Amino acid sequence: MTLRISSNFDSGAIEVLSIAGPEDIRLRLRADQGIHGEAPFRQWFYFRLHGAAGKPVRLVFENASEAAYPDGWPGYRCVASYDRRTWFRISTTRYEDGQLLVEHIPERNSIYYAYFEPYSHERHLDFLGRAEMSPFASVRNLGATVEGRDLDLITVGRPAPGKQPVWIIARQHPGESMAEWFVEGLLERLLDAADPVSRRVRENAVLYIVPNMNPDGAIRGNLRTNAAGINLNREWLAPSQERSPEVLLVRDAMKETGVGLFLDIHGDEALPYVFFSTAEEVPGFSEEQRMRQARFVADFQAASPDFQTAQGYLPGCFSDELLSLASKWVAHHFGCVSLTLEMPFKDNANLQDGIHGWNGERSKRLGAAMLNPVLGCLLS
Repeated sequence: MTLRISSNFDSGAIEVLSIAGPEDIRLRLRADQGIHGEAPFRQWFYFRLHGAAGKPVRLVFENASEAAYPDGWPGYRCVASYDRRTWFRISTTRYEDGQLLVEHIPERNSIYYAYFEPYSHERHLDFLGRAEMSPFASVRNLGATVEGRDLDLITVGRPAPGKQPVWIIARQHPGESMAEWFVEGLLERLLDAADPVSRRVRENAVLYIVPNMNPDGAIRGNLRTNAAGINLNREWLAPSQERSPEVLLVRDAMKETGVGLFLDIHGDEALPYVFFSTAEEVPGFSEEQRMRQARFVADFQAASPDFQTAQGYLPGCFSDELLSLASKWVAHHFGCVSLTLEMPFKDNANLQDGIHGWNGERSKRLGAAMLNPVLGCLLS
C-alpha cells in the first residue's frame, strides 16, 4: 500500500520533504500562512498518514529548531488519533540535534498526528448552535474577520441594574486549541440549569464570551497569526480594520458594555503548568485591583488542583509590548481584574497523565472550574 501524507483539511499544516519508506519520512513545520504570504511563526502541525498499519514509522521534523518556541520541544510528546475523537500521546517522541523525532507503530492504516488535540470549525459551529438553543444564552455576530468569516459572541444573561459585565475571550493564537476546549467546558457548566454556581453567576453577571477570536488562523492551521499575518495579542493598543478587525470588533463591543472582569485564555508551548499572567506591571494598577486579583487567584487554586502559582512568566518579560496585550490593555482601560490564563501543550508537571498529557478534556474541566472564582469575584 502506498504511503501518503495529507493536510488539506481544517487546521491541517505540514510540509512533506520525502517519503522513502515508513521509517524514513522527512517533514518540515510549515510557517503561518496568510493573504500576504508567510508569517514568521511555525510550530503547529496536523496531518494524516495513510498506509502504514503495523509498520514502524519514523517521522523526522527537520526544522524543529526553527520553531517559534524551540524550548517547547524537550519533554514534548506528539498527539495522535485514529478517529479524531480520542487522542493519545506518542511516548517515543524526542528532540535531538535540532530535529523532532516521532517513532510509532500505527494499528490502522489511517492515523492523524498533531501538535495538540485540534478543535475544529465544525465543532465550533455546533457549539454555537447549542448555545443559541439555551434559554440562558444568545449568539451575536460582531462582524467579519480578515477573510470574511463570522466573529461570534455568546452572551449569557440579560443586562440589568447591578449585574456585572464579564468578558472571556479565547484562541487569539489559533494553534492554542486548548483555549477553545476550555471555553466549551466553561459554557457547558454555565448553561447547566441544575448547577448552583452557574445559577448564581447568571444572577449576578452578564457574560460575553468569544470562543474563537481567530477563526481564519485556526482554519489555515496557523500557530499565532490571523489571515493578515498579525499576532492579535499585540494589537490591543491600536487595532485596525485592515490588520486586526477581530480585535477592533471585540474592543468596540467592550466599550459598549463595560468590563468588570476579563479573562484571556491561551496555551504556552514551553512551560508544563497552568498559570496566570497577572497585571501588576500595568500603569495605574490600584491596590483594589491587587486585592481582587489575589482573591481571584486564590479561589481558582482552591477550585482546581491543576492550577498553580509557583511557575509562570518572569516579571518584565513583555516590556514595551505590555499595553498591546489584551489583558494588560483591559486592566489599564477598565481598572478591573484582568488575567491571561495559560495551559500547557505538554502535560501538567504537577499532575501528569502518561496516556493523554494535557488534552481537550482536561481543558474543559479547567474551564468548568473557572466559574468558582468568577462567582467569588462577583460577590466580593
